Amino acid sequence: MKLLTLNCHSWQEDQQLEKIKILAETIKENQYDVIALQEVSQHKLSPLVDRHIRRGNYGLVLIEELKKLGVKDFQFTWDFSHIGYDVYEEGLAILTRHEIKEEYSFFITKSHDQNYWKTRKIAGTKILYQNRHISFYSCHLGWWHDEEEPFKHQAESLLAQVQSNDAFFLLGDFNSSAFSRDEGYDYMISHGLYDTYELADEKDSGVTVKGKIAGWDENKQDLRIDLILSNKLFQPKYSKVIFNGLNKPVISDHYGVEVEVEI
Repeated sequence: MKLLTLNCHSWQEDQQLEKIKILAETIKENQYDVIALQEVSQHKLSPLVDRHIRRGNYGLVLIEELKKLGVKDFQFTWDFSHIGYDVYEEGLAILTRHEIKEEYSFFITKSHDQNYWKTRKIAGTKILYQNRHISFYSCHLGWWHDEEEPFKHQAESLLAQVQSNDAFFLLGDFNSSAFSRDEGYDYMISHGLYDTYELADEKDSGVTVKGKIAGWDENKQDLRIDLILSNKLFQPKYSKVIFNGLNKPVISDHYGVEVEVEI
């Protein structure tokens, strides 16, 4: 099973449509089974086209681009987390080529006010893969030291709400570097989660952020904050950073992570 996670930084990128085309071409090339996307935005004034999804939703534009390439087997689920950059409904998405058996969406922050940029939601799906139910959650958490909306509360809320009877994967931007001790990464691992990067037979540096980006304005270090975690001890063949200028062009302020896992 091939998995991809990417914080898209959507509609904040120069040459955004060209970067969406690169993402679509890569999806076609690599044939991912499940893709988790964060910062998947739509303009709050655009007309609704499907339930809560508006015209110009980044995920919807990506699906349309895939169809142009002849890739028509992806299903798409999205939910709105909070208003970002004043005019965008920012959310999370899961794309999968497998039948969606169930969809999830829930808050993990103390705040449920979607006008407040620190409000966080999780979006997820359950699929049937090789006669086994597996759930996938697209995650975008806050920061460990945030006094208003601390990471620890969000992680506790997340772990309390996932469908733990089944195997599950948490994919996304955890805003807590795996290189930092006694913070968010260690907290997640101490609660029974496995890091597919650490388990992978083949892997690279794992770095997904270099220097200053939105939310890390003072950062001067390389960070590994985009992760794929699981509650089961699967064996990944590899874990690779992608869209980093070496493995495909840069298309966001975050690099992506792709993993192939033996199920």
